[in-house]
Amino acid sequence: MAQFFAIHPENPQLRLIHRAVEILQQGGVIVYPTDSSYALACHIGDKQALDKIRRIRQLDDKHDFTLVCTDLTQVSQFTKMGNNAHRLIKALTPGPFTFILDATRDVPRRLQHPKKKTIGIRIPAHPIAQLLVEELQEPLCTSTLHLPGDEEGLSDPYDIRERLEHELALIIDAGIIPCEQTTIIAFPNHDPEIVRQGKGIAPMLH
Repeated sequence: MAQFFAIHPENPQLRLIHRAVEILQQGGVIVYPTDSSYALACHIGDKQALDKIRRIRQLDDKHDFTLVCTDLTQVSQFTKMGNNAHRLIKALTPGPFTFILDATRDVPRRLQHPKKKTIGIRIPAHPIAQLLVEELQEPLCTSTLHLPGDEEGLSDPYDIRERLEHELALIIDAGIIPCEQTTIIAFPNHDPEIVRQGKGIAPMLH
């Protein structure tokens, strides 16, 4: 049975954030809020927790997971970020963007795209997401909470609880968050390219 923490979306209670981090460190799968939707998350090094996320979402091994990072320094540890990418990520984050970059050796192979060896990176503009990553002191391995057969992701924590409380260790309730896609930006040949237009607007790329 999942624990259920009501955490204030603008002034998160630190004691609850610390408890959420402990749950992640102990191998729990959690649901937490971002600036575009609720998402599933686990510790970056926990294979069993990652397999559980795959099972919940019925994902194959080609699914691109995303690392939620706290800042550019952390991004540079896990990706090979050229000057173009560095400038663009600095300009657009925190915000509802996912950047596809070449992974470094610090990214577990099971998280990388099997052929391209890439990884998605996010720095979301949500106080709870930011605090979780800061307190964890490493990126969160994450995937949008979009269940198989549903037309869109779940936006109400009580619906999430009804459907997934037996699968999860923790659900963080930060109110209703309409599920929107992030804008995905890749860097083929080091030049930025919008792969999917979502919530994030990048005027310099239009």
